[in-house]
Amino acid sequence: MPHSFGLRARTRKLFSKPFRGRGEPGLSTYLQTYRLGDLVDVKGNGSIHKGMPYRYYHGRTGRVWNITPRAIGVVLNKRVGNRIIAKKIHVRIEHVKKSTSQDAFIKRRRSNDLKRRKAIKQNKLVLLKRKPEQPRKGHFVKAEGVETISPLKYELLL
Repeated sequence: MPHSFGLRARTRKLFSKPFRGRGEPGLSTYLQTYRLGDLVDVKGNGSIHKGMPYRYYHGRTGRVWNITPRAIGVVLNKRVGNRIIAKKIHVRIEHVKKSTSQDAFIKRRRSNDLKRRKAIKQNKLVLLKRKPEQPRKGHFVKAEGVETISPLKYELLL
């Protein structure tokens, strides 16, 4: 058969849904609210063909720049040769979900703000930077009930 270069070529596994995950998306997908500037992950849903993104954008994270009744506009970065171009695409909301990539950062920033406020009230210096995991402290391992094992004598079995 001739080689195919269609719009959805080589997407058999990319847009396929997992075992027991087939069918229409739930209502929570449609009731999700998106605001301008939100970070979203583009993830093509194979059961909804309308408004599906091109396969390059599957799995990419972008920022919402436009909202329409059934779709949202997402601006993403695409590497072309040696430069990075900002691409604006419109994707239906079935193929988009809110990104959780910054959740840990936001949580850490809030806790650092609380620590900073407490330190200012108490006139103390507090370190807010993350530290790499340090080596564990040295310790002795006590050998309790050490058992010596030796191989059995070889016997020819016929």
